[in-house]
Amino acid sequence: MLTKPANYDEESITTSAPQNSNLRWFVCALLFAATTINYMDRSALGLIEPLLHVPFMGWVKNVQPEFQDAYNLNYAHIVECFMVAYGVGFLFAGRIIDRLGTKVGYACAIAVWACASLSHSLVTSVIGFCVARIFLGFGESGNFPAAIKATTEWFPSEERALANGIFNSGSSASFFIAPILIAAVTARFGWHTAFICTGSMGILWCIVWLIFPYNRLRRGSTQTQANLDADFSAYASQGGALPYSALLRRRGFYAFSLGKGITDPIWWFYLFYLPMFLHNNYGLDLNHAKYPLIIIYSVSTVGSIGGGWLSGFIIQCGHTVNAGRKYAMLICALLVVPILFVPYFGVIFPTNPWPAIALFSLATAAHQGWSANLFATPTDMFPSTTVSTVVGVGGAAGALGGAIFTYMVSHYFAHHAMFIFAMAAFAYIFALVIIQILVPQLGGRTESRALPNAV
Repeated sequence: MLTKPANYDEESITTSAPQNSNLRWFVCALLFAATTINYMDRSALGLIEPLLHVPFMGWVKNVQPEFQDAYNLNYAHIVECFMVAYGVGFLFAGRIIDRLGTKVGYACAIAVWACASLSHSLVTSVIGFCVARIFLGFGESGNFPAAIKATTEWFPSEERALANGIFNSGSSASFFIAPILIAAVTARFGWHTAFICTGSMGILWCIVWLIFPYNRLRRGSTQTQANLDADFSAYASQGGALPYSALLRRRGFYAFSLGKGITDPIWWFYLFYLPMFLHNNYGLDLNHAKYPLIIIYSVSTVGSIGGGWLSGFIIQCGHTVNAGRKYAMLICALLVVPILFVPYFGVIFPTNPWPAIALFSLATAAHQGWSANLFATPTDMFPSTTVSTVVGVGGAAGALGGAIFTYMVSHYFAHHAMFIFAMAAFAYIFALVIIQILVPQLGGRTESRALPNAV
């Protein structure tokens, strides 16, 4: 039988804060709500898009091809504005949140994106929507850096991946809530109220967050975090985030960024091309594809929470943090591999989409479980004062990888689908190998050793 290592208690709290306080789960619920609102805000435009073809000069949806092409181009520009701002925003959002602290930084981020969401209801042109989407992207880029920092400050190492999985499942929850809520308010009050509704939810969340005594009630640093503070003490300024010169000398910084850059694009691939795949291969229009999509995103929610729980279970069984994270990530990476066979199912099951749907469900669930653990690794390698910065840079790497992979898919998917699915199948194993090479040990001083002086 496995026994707990002698240093297992190093994750105990080093201050007098209550170790078993259930307030940490209230904080996790707030993070879940923020993530749900985040994805509802960004999806609102797509949901009410069919209603936007009347009001605006230059944005006219018409049966005539020339007008349809102009409409599609305008809409594409609006979407691109958000994606670029969201990716670039990561580079700054994490740093700002580390400078301001989790409570103030998170409040600023959600205030920006909530006001940007509200502003959509006031615009009267395509340019207005572009500007609103830019500010929405900048604001929403602060969600994950702030949320990961919060889990670092409220949860011990064995619970952080689970907390990440729970709040990250808000991205799937929004898939169910947003269409129902937005359809109801727009049917009764018009499309403007869709943005007023989602933006107001962000403002209400911000009020609750500011009222909650976050800094007074949160737990103290774990021993691992204290060790990391000591390990980086030569670089740290008083109470501030570490300089980039310190981060660039750490292997963990590159391991997390590369892990995000390699695997985030696969999630974007599922989001954007899954409906098209079901239509092109099985003739399912959006109305008939909604049930398979509901199943896929429901299973991905289970994977998000289950993957986070798995690493904690392994740690509590007596393994190290390093083993817990990497075993869980390895299991998730292996569960993605069967997606390789999806292109063949069109031949084997030409009229039955459910075998392919089953593999997509497994792959999306495994991705979410992988993400829950990958998001936890910066908390094992860096002090809490710098976690948001690292997560922000990793998020930017993921956005860049997503843009590159989306370009590849858009140009080669039709004729090289098997190659694209092969990349999706083995991306996680490839990323885990890189992480293992760069960071052989997580959860202590050894994992954050400096690179040679040449770096």
